[in-house]
Amino acid sequence: MSKIWELYENLNEIVYVVDLDNYGLVYVNARGRKAYGLEGEAYMGKKCYQALQGCALPCAACENSSLRPGQFLEWRQCHPVLGKLLERKCTLIEENGRRYRFELAIDQGDIGWQKEPRMEIDSANAMVNEVLRISLQADKPEKSILRLVECLGQFLRGERVYIFEETREGKLSNTYEWCAQGVSRQIENLQNISQEVPKLWYQRFQNGENVLIHDLEDVWQKDPGLYGYLYPQGIQSLVASPLMDKKRVIGFYGIDNPPGRYMDHISSVFQIVGHFIVSLLRRRNLVRSLEQMSYYDQLTEIGNRHAMHEYIASLGKEESVGVLYCDVMGLKKINDTKGHQAGDRLLLRACRCLKEELGEYALFRIGGDEFLALCPGIENEELRRRMEAVKRKGEEQEASMAVGCVWNPDGRTDLDRLIAEADDRMYEDKREYYEKHG
Repeated sequence: MSKIWELYENLNEIVYVVDLDNYGLVYVNARGRKAYGLEGEAYMGKKCYQALQGCALPCAACENSSLRPGQFLEWRQCHPVLGKLLERKCTLIEENGRRYRFELAIDQGDIGWQKEPRMEIDSANAMVNEVLRISLQADKPEKSILRLVECLGQFLRGERVYIFEETREGKLSNTYEWCAQGVSRQIENLQNISQEVPKLWYQRFQNGENVLIHDLEDVWQKDPGLYGYLYPQGIQSLVASPLMDKKRVIGFYGIDNPPGRYMDHISSVFQIVGHFIVSLLRRRNLVRSLEQMSYYDQLTEIGNRHAMHEYIASLGKEESVGVLYCDVMGLKKINDTKGHQAGDRLLLRACRCLKEELGEYALFRIGGDEFLALCPGIENEELRRRMEAVKRKGEEQEASMAVGCVWNPDGRTDLDRLIAEADDRMYEDKREYYEKHG
């Protein structure tokens, strides 16, 4: 135990320290160990979201990215695991080249649904208000939805909470998921499911009714197809509620294996929260639409110059980087002689060549006939092989491109300078092309 933390050992407030690079617990004082039921120093190295929050993955409400040395974040929280109202203060501490989250929490007393979710009407309403309040603290709708799902799982003591949405193809996909500690994620396995699977559910959803399964074995005789989906997930009971938008079912959300005696009350809570989830989904879709217009080229659907600058700002500095600069040959002539639709088709063919060869990297259209690929982690030989493949495919697709590439082993090198160098090499390739073809 580091001496710096021992100062807080016998403090009456809860104190814990987390390694920001791996979420591992470094220290929890005596008051915190008692509150969370941690034994001795066996907790050290365990993930904070598992030991303190009961989550299988990092918390949606995690503030780690907002922490700064010498500055404290302060807020009040109804802690679902402890059943306590906490006054929380946390900051970033740097020691011996490591970054730590230091948090102090002051116990403000019990909340109305302690340990088990007490589902009297007043308590249920207070819980719903708290779930909505926490979710709305997020700066983006996507994070709000993740927080809401997480809070429902923690407050209602379920093993898994999830949202399913209808896809454009008329199928169902699991889009959000929270899992309690020790519960396996299922979201990757629950994509593009036919609506025929929960067909009987949809009949109830259309009437605005929830689905309650108190014992999965009761489903075996009535709906063996659905049973085949639910049983492998370890589900014994669940509550599912429709998501309705203008009287149309757009999906549903649910909770697996909640406390059985509270399922009817959970169903009532879900009827209230469902309207809020639909509102958040609408906001999310609007933000996505605006981002699509702001960050993506409308013709090719790859990033634009604005997206390129955002991407460059987010790149890590510890790995190599390759830059590929492309110019589509003859676009002006095509536009002048065959029209802009023909020019657009030329650009789409060129972009398709880039996607086929460099689709796993970041692609951008940064000018009328100019494309850029940024390839972190690529090796020099691989970059040049891909460059030749792009040129060859362009010629095959009647979308010839002049291409220049630059590779640098050190990501800390000024990327703008590398892009300018790749641009220069592209112009050399362009001159050679015109000398050869006239």
